[in-house]
Amino acid sequence: MKIGIPKEIKKFENRVSLTPDGAKAFKEAGHQVYVESGAGIGADIPDDEYSAQGAIILDSHEEIFIKADMVYKVKEPLPEEYDLFREGQLLFTYLHLAADEPQARALLDKGVSGIAFETIQLDDGHLPLLEPMSEVAGRLSVQEGAKYLEKTYGGRGLLLGGIPGVTKGNVVIVGGGTVGLNATKIAVGMGANVRILDIDKRKLQFFDNIYGERIETLYSTPGNIARSLLSADLVIGAVLIPGASAPRLITTECVRSMKKGAVIVDVAVDQGGCCENTRPTYHDDPVFIADGVVHYCVANMPGAVPITSTWGLAEATLPYALRIANKGFKEALQDPVLLRGLNTYNGYITHPGVASSLDLPSKEISPNDF
Repeated sequence: MKIGIPKEIKKFENRVSLTPDGAKAFKEAGHQVYVESGAGIGADIPDDEYSAQGAIILDSHEEIFIKADMVYKVKEPLPEEYDLFREGQLLFTYLHLAADEPQARALLDKGVSGIAFETIQLDDGHLPLLEPMSEVAGRLSVQEGAKYLEKTYGGRGLLLGGIPGVTKGNVVIVGGGTVGLNATKIAVGMGANVRILDIDKRKLQFFDNIYGERIETLYSTPGNIARSLLSADLVIGAVLIPGASAPRLITTECVRSMKKGAVIVDVAVDQGGCCENTRPTYHDDPVFIADGVVHYCVANMPGAVPITSTWGLAEATLPYALRIANKGFKEALQDPVLLRGLNTYNGYITHPGVASSLDLPSKEISPNDF
């Protein structure tokens, strides 16, 4: 199979989907890798490290799409890339279609088979290709939130961990998945007062068993969220429904009741956000103030640390990409884990979570359909 690795064109996206180690693995398996020149520069990987492992370097973004049977990238294609796809081509990347109807329509119109990192799901519900970037985003969320609590950026002017004799900051984390777990790790490490809310009692028990009296756990209900936000200095939105739009749990009314200069970091922005005020921002202008509260809504947070993120993501996705290349698309999707990753096929939305969020042609796909 011919594998195309384009340079990411999303604003301030410095990750790349494949490392030289991955190029070597594809080459040893009998496949050809094409890498766009400069694709790895943001992650400190020069072209010659790819070519040393047998990859062919191409200067043209368009040529990558022309050559590739499978386009293997990090972020969703942007409008200027839609016309580069051809019918039957494979796309393996983060898609987040529930919050991006124009992209979904383009993939359907082009007949692209889109396999989304974020919906590949193990039988136990685990999301192995979302996890590494959720780890990064969870840890970054507190780091960034602490920074934007500084008065310079419109924040309250509060040191999250306080100092002896002075009140600590209050961190409220809505969602106890991978993002929430990693945000808790950093917030506790910084010495903040931490409260985590989730609908799953087992997750709350897990947090309680790890952190004990260092945190507070609470069932996630509208009332508990509203009351928690009253005293919050930093709120981390860490809600996820695989494939579907994030529920808007943090209402505008709740935000208006918060302390002026408090900060919300909505990590769920890729899926539309769990805060009603959320709109995507970029790393060069990451925050806006609404109702007196600082909102950080960068839709590709891990792109800020591309060396860590590239290696973490590439190592997680490579085994699945190799499986698709080695077995072929149709044979590989006999595996229900990979089949759950299929979001678009033959002009239809094929993931139930995405279908529930978009009014577009959808079809349930089984292995017998290939």
